[in-house]
Amino acid sequence: MSTYYAPTRTPRPDPAKLWAGGGATAVVAALAAIVGILIARGLAHVAILAPEGAGAWGNASTVAYALGSAACALLATGLLHFLLVTTPRATQFFGWIMVLITIVAVVIPLSLVVDMSNKIATALLNLVIGLVVTTLLTNISPLARTRPPVRADEVPPTAPPPTREWDV
Repeated sequence: MSTYYAPTRTPRPDPAKLWAGGGATAVVAALAAIVGILIARGLAHVAILAPEGAGAWGNASTVAYALGSAACALLATGLLHFLLVTTPRATQFFGWIMVLITIVAVVIPLSLVVDMSNKIATALLNLVIGLVVTTLLTNISPLARTRPPVRADEVPPTAPPPTREWDV
C-alpha cells in the first residue's frame, strides 16, 4: 500500500490579484465616503467634517476625504500583502489590526470640539469606511493566493490500481 504525502508548500499571494482587489477596494472606500457625506449633509443636514480651525480635520473637503479613504484602502492592501508573505494566519492578524485602526478613526472625531451631531456623523462615516475596507480585503485574501507549482522531485509515485482480494 502506498502512502501519499502532500507537499507542504504554502500558498503565496498573487500580487496582481491582490492589488487589483485593493484598487477596487479603494474605489469602493472613496465612493462610500462620498455617499456618506452626501447623506449626512444632504439628508440629515449635519456637517461631516469639523469646521476650519477646529482640530484634526480642519477644512477638509469631500474630495480630500474620499481620496484619503482610497489611500487608506491602498495602505491596508500593502499591510495585507506584507502579512500574507510573512505571517501565519495573516488574515486573522489583518482583521485585528484593521479593527483597532477603525476604532481609532472612530474615536478621533469624538474628541473634537464641535457639535455632537458632527462628531457622531463623522465617527459613523469612519466606522463604515473602516468596515468596508476590512471586510472587502479580508474576503479577497483567500482568492488572491496561489500555490506554487509542485517540483518534479515532489510528485509522489503513481499508486498501483486498487485490487480486490477475496478470502474464501
